[in-house]
Amino acid sequence: MVVKEIASKEALVKSKLPAADYVVNAYTGCTHKCIYCYAEFMKRFTNHNENWGDFIDIKIFDKIKIPKDIENKYVFVSSVTDPYNHYELKYGKTGQVLAELKDVNCHIGILTKSKNVLKDMELFKQIHNIEVGISLNTTDDNFRKIIEPKASTVEDRINVLKILRENNIKNYLFMSPIFPYLSGYQKIIEQTKDFTDYYGFENLNLRAGYKYRVLEIIKQKYPELLNDYMDLYKNNNQTYWNKLEKEIVSYCKNSKIKYKMFFHHENIRKK
Repeated sequence: MVVKEIASKEALVKSKLPAADYVVNAYTGCTHKCIYCYAEFMKRFTNHNENWGDFIDIKIFDKIKIPKDIENKYVFVSSVTDPYNHYELKYGKTGQVLAELKDVNCHIGILTKSKNVLKDMELFKQIHNIEVGISLNTTDDNFRKIIEPKASTVEDRINVLKILRENNIKNYLFMSPIFPYLSGYQKIIEQTKDFTDYYGFENLNLRAGYKYRVLEIIKQKYPELLNDYMDLYKNNNQTYWNKLEKEIVSYCKNSKIKYKMFFHHENIRKK
């Protein structure tokens, strides 16, 4: 890993995401090396020649400014990095920002793939409106090793949800990205529903450089699915996603599971 410390003026930035007002990204880059990472586009704003996943910039904030209009707003941590990547244990930049927000009247949402999130448990208890999400898209750790080689294991992430529940911290599982024919949404829900407050579902979107990378992995590891993936991502046939979305919605309603669908970002439906 190439690690740099860089000066940063703002810790909280206005968001362009439909479900957030402000975002916090205390790092540029990540350590998880997910093969599908959409945040790879951030590389064009850095001076790094390394591959995405092989560098991380640690943001050094001179002073954390709290926006004047932040009251009752939703702050998302994080949108283009994992807030609890391996270097958070050393630098604690995410925790630093959260400590400044703990007495602010806003809503805070955290999303991570890392067991390191547990390091800030005592801080979470001091924040009134907070929810902590775990991103998980499989129960098969062998598959996880292929698509998210440096992220926490499936077992560790499920354990985080259990510990959050035990400590009365609102939690959610973000099933993202769902890999066609591989993720198995029912199995994930069945293993976590007893200690998860709600679920989010997002389909696998492929674009730019990582589209080729993911399709190549499917070709190498799951050749029997290659034609189906080509139909989805070359022919843009949405039949599979439309059918799966209806299945998930029906399953959640019948099981009385709270959920949010993110299959079509232009038309987010909250349930």
